[in-house]
Amino acid sequence: MLSARDSATPLSTTALQEIARVENEIERIEQESIDRLTSPPENQVQQIELLGKLLLFDKELSVNRNEACAFCHMPEAGFAGPVSEINRTTGSYPGSVRTRFSERIPQTHSYAPLSPVLHYDDLKDDLVGGNFWDMRATGRRLGNPAAEQAEGPPTNPVEMGLADFSCAVYRASSRPYRTLFERVWGPQAFEVAWPANTAAVCDSPGPPAADDPLPVHLTPADRGRAAATFDQMAQSIASYEASHEVSPFSSKYDAVQAGKAQFTALEQQGYDVFRGKAKCNLCHRDGGPGEEPMFTDYTASNIGTPANPDLPYYAEGKPDDRGYVANRSGAAFVDFGVGGFLADGHPLSQPSAVDARWKPLAPQNRGHFKVPTLRNVDKRPSADFVKAYGHNGYFKSLKQIVHFYNTRDVLPRCSARGTGEGTACWPAPETTDNLNKSKVGNLQLSNEEEDALVAFLQTLTDGFHPAERK
Repeated sequence: MLSARDSATPLSTTALQEIARVENEIERIEQESIDRLTSPPENQVQQIELLGKLLLFDKELSVNRNEACAFCHMPEAGFAGPVSEINRTTGSYPGSVRTRFSERIPQTHSYAPLSPVLHYDDLKDDLVGGNFWDMRATGRRLGNPAAEQAEGPPTNPVEMGLADFSCAVYRASSRPYRTLFERVWGPQAFEVAWPANTAAVCDSPGPPAADDPLPVHLTPADRGRAAATFDQMAQSIASYEASHEVSPFSSKYDAVQAGKAQFTALEQQGYDVFRGKAKCNLCHRDGGPGEEPMFTDYTASNIGTPANPDLPYYAEGKPDDRGYVANRSGAAFVDFGVGGFLADGHPLSQPSAVDARWKPLAPQNRGHFKVPTLRNVDKRPSADFVKAYGHNGYFKSLKQIVHFYNTRDVLPRCSARGTGEGTACWPAPETTDNLNKSKVGNLQLSNEEEDALVAFLQTLTDGFHPAERK
């Protein structure tokens, strides 16, 4: 919950009430999972999945013990941002230090482990794979981008905020799932000689001082053991994300492909537009020879998304009450996505090293953001729940982003929050570097075809039961 020292947060009373609801749901799910420890599965794969779920819903792994990974990735929202009012307003989510916000919105955890390790595809002349909007969780070290993604938030100052990755291991060593962890990964997992001041270090928000980047002062052997355990924590989370509970392929679309349901006339029209006139499937691949229908080609693109002026990140250009500056560019900040990662790394959290051979690719990737899967793109707990779209949450509905794809280059320019914005005009792109002009901007769809396309996209929501729905 919000504390007195977080009084400067831009969150509204409505957002805080929703946050409280989400926190209560996280605690309920966590307790339900802890209860399963009395009779854990015998199968090792299921043990790892349970362990990953416990880690994902454990708020004790954040610096202020108030933010689980799941805070930005809840089931009812397709394992994406679960707070409607945040999605509608700030777009990005507060971290464990509630006055700190990142520059991007959460991506879905559903189907994330199916992304390939980041690599350069000579035939596509493009980078393919990885995780995060900027692909910086490459998967090159652990062999799984989702696992490397799980290692980013714990030490990101604007997310879970720990000063040292070993703090996550230290906190996990006293949690109820320790016995299961040691059963799965071995008794050596937490055999670390922790310095006397570890608790104090781990209670202090990151980032660490530049001259002391690993403030938990471990011996080389203990540092290596903690690093291995941190990797295993991340691999457990990725295993849970790959489970049927998170990535079930249970949408109406899947039922139709299996011959167990039929599209409505409007949904079929939308699918025809998706594959035909709009050519959405050129990037949001719906399957081909040897391909699962993942509705992404795992590349990145600049679709010309306008800057989102409501991001609190723009106001984080001055030291906070702990002396931390999240955004040294202030109001002039421009998010260059994949190009920024390749050129400079990520300023807040970089779980994977940049392959030096890819650095020359930075200019041609400026402004590129990963093509997201469209699975669960409209999963929401209620019809009035607002979801945000685009790397910065600029778009607030599927209809709006479809309209943008259709009319970006047709409608006139207007200022942000100007009259007619989003329907009759669009602000300029955040950056025009490497703007996608061949697949976005003038699809020549009618309003009815836009609506049909939205109807089709809604069939990609998991949890469809043929016997209960038409």
